[in-house]
Amino acid sequence: MLNNHQLSSAWLSQLPLNNITSCQSVSGGDINLAYQITTNQATYFVKVQPHHPASYFNHELAGLREIGKTANVPTPVANGEINGDAYLILNWIDSGYGNQYALGQEVAKMHQQQREEFGFMDNHQTKVLVKNNQWNPSWRDFYINQRLKPEISAAVEQGRWNKWRQEHFDRMVAKFDNYYSTHEVQPSLLHGDLWAGNFMFSQTHQPYLIDPDCVYGDREFDLAMTTVFGGFDDQFYRGYNDTYPITPGIDERLPWYRFYYLCMHLILFGESYGPAVDNILSSY
Repeated sequence: MLNNHQLSSAWLSQLPLNNITSCQSVSGGDINLAYQITTNQATYFVKVQPHHPASYFNHELAGLREIGKTANVPTPVANGEINGDAYLILNWIDSGYGNQYALGQEVAKMHQQQREEFGFMDNHQTKVLVKNNQWNPSWRDFYINQRLKPEISAAVEQGRWNKWRQEHFDRMVAKFDNYYSTHEVQPSLLHGDLWAGNFMFSQTHQPYLIDPDCVYGDREFDLAMTTVFGGFDDQFYRGYNDTYPITPGIDERLPWYRFYYLCMHLILFGESYGPAVDNILSSY
């Protein structure tokens, strides 16, 4: 068992790594425990999710493999379960600095990877709901019924919803539905959680995408996330646009996608996100 976020030598000895020389706790987000583990041959980034089966990391693994076909991601080494704790081993990438123009190009390359339908190979359990990634030929139907409506149900359950929000939400959904009844969307490979904490640069200045929650969807869904918390500069959008031109009028469409991310934060972290959600809804 894990104890005080430290891995015991008995636990470590069961990893498929030989000659471990050190294990240090590192920051790995608010969901997993994370460690830098060094052997006499290489250094690894190891994520651990206590009290979960090996399958816990299947969605992330599938996303890394999918993005890795066209863009830079950490390389999966192994995954499994030790004493009831799930683990995922990735190669370690030493952090450096880089050019956001190149990052924009990398994201655009990922978005140019496309399929016939919207969805993904598996569903994804988040803290408050299961994201239904069942394949769907319609983006309108996918976004409304497999993303927005389950999210609102979770908001109601958490006591974060009210009549005013519902009325304006219904208007936003009607406008979204109407727009995409006459505008085609290509199913692009999306990172799914594209905020500034989920990219990095290697010491050779290469951009890397990390911690994906992949889905094939409207690429503007990913681009909307880049505008919620900042961290992406003009060079990023220039690099993106030069590689895969953005469709004019995007600024009018981003709010119905920003809503999804901000409403998820409202559900998870409370009413401090209420004003941001209401600001979007009030324009509908």
